[in-house]
Amino acid sequence: MAARRTARGTDGPGRVTLDQVVELAVRHNLAEIEVEAAGLRIRVVREHAPAAGGARGDASPAPALPQPTLERAESTAHLVAVEAPMVGTFYRAPKPDAPPFVAERDVVKEGQVLCIVEAMKLMNEIEAENPGRLVEVLVQNGSPVEYGEPLFRFEPA
Repeated sequence: MAARRTARGTDGPGRVTLDQVVELAVRHNLAEIEVEAAGLRIRVVREHAPAAGGARGDASPAPALPQPTLERAESTAHLVAVEAPMVGTFYRAPKPDAPPFVAERDVVKEGQVLCIVEAMKLMNEIEAENPGRLVEVLVQNGSPVEYGEPLFRFEPA
């Protein structure tokens, strides 16, 4: 869940810089932060902010994330990601009781429907741009997705 804080500068000639706002977002593990000071408004949205137990108000650093091993990086280097073309809700099937459009290990053809992203009550079918084999589904059914968020990983044909 995205934590949202709004800070308004009230006094002093100090200016808020973009670097300072980004540093605050990282230090407090915030997915989103908006700061308004001295007539300047800055909003930072971190695309893949690590999940935390809620908004953190203390100044302690965020816990260290596990670093991917070199072996894992090499094994996925050849894979191609299909990204969300818009913000919305991800659905793997056309109806709740229907089977998913695609499953892991399926061979997918160019133009084949992979999923639906619902945005503003419109159902947008997301199609494969290239043929390949589906290696991994990265998003759970019914989850919100952000623009550019990876949805699937494919092994190109």
